[in-house]
Amino acid sequence: MSGTRRAALLPVSFFRRPAEVVARELIGAVVVSTVRGTRTAGRIVEVEAYLGHRDPASHGYRHRRHAQNEGLYGPAGHWYVYLSYGVHWCANLVADREVNGGAVLLRALEPVEGIEAMRRRRGRVPDRQLAAGPGRLTQALGITRALDQQAMRGALVQLFQGAPQAPPVATPRIGITRAVDWPLRFVEAGTRWASRPPPKR
Repeated sequence: MSGTRRAALLPVSFFRRPAEVVARELIGAVVVSTVRGTRTAGRIVEVEAYLGHRDPASHGYRHRRHAQNEGLYGPAGHWYVYLSYGVHWCANLVADREVNGGAVLLRALEPVEGIEAMRRRRGRVPDRQLAAGPGRLTQALGITRALDQQAMRGALVQLFQGAPQAPPVATPRIGITRAVDWPLRFVEAGTRWASRPPPKR
């Protein structure tokens, strides 16, 4: 992790681009959490892009706006954290040049630091499942609704530059019922840490 400690924090300009571009280029970036003073970190290996008002699977489809999704309409590079099915927190970063409800969902990490803390938070699960899925990821990093609407730069959970170990593979998104064929899930090829393995080429 010494290399990660020297890595540059992602700039706000990184997120001021279309969500699908941001999503693809987040593969290999490193998420570092210091929630409750405990440092945990992981390489991003799986994400999904949501395209805002024009995406039927987005919380911002047709400009829907209410108290629970207000974070989705924050500036680029801010966190949007919501409760999925009343059970799991899901962490997204707002993306796009304009405020249109676009965001990138963090779906899976390869743990690289603070693995013992992740194990305590996640319970008795195999290491491969520590952060393999959006709800598992937030639990492993200690993310809750408290992060919602915060600027990533300066928050207790931040993203640093990194590089994928293999080119990302684009697949349809998972666990949705609308726009299911849109290839907006990006997974590092060959990773064993994804919530679902990418298709073989």
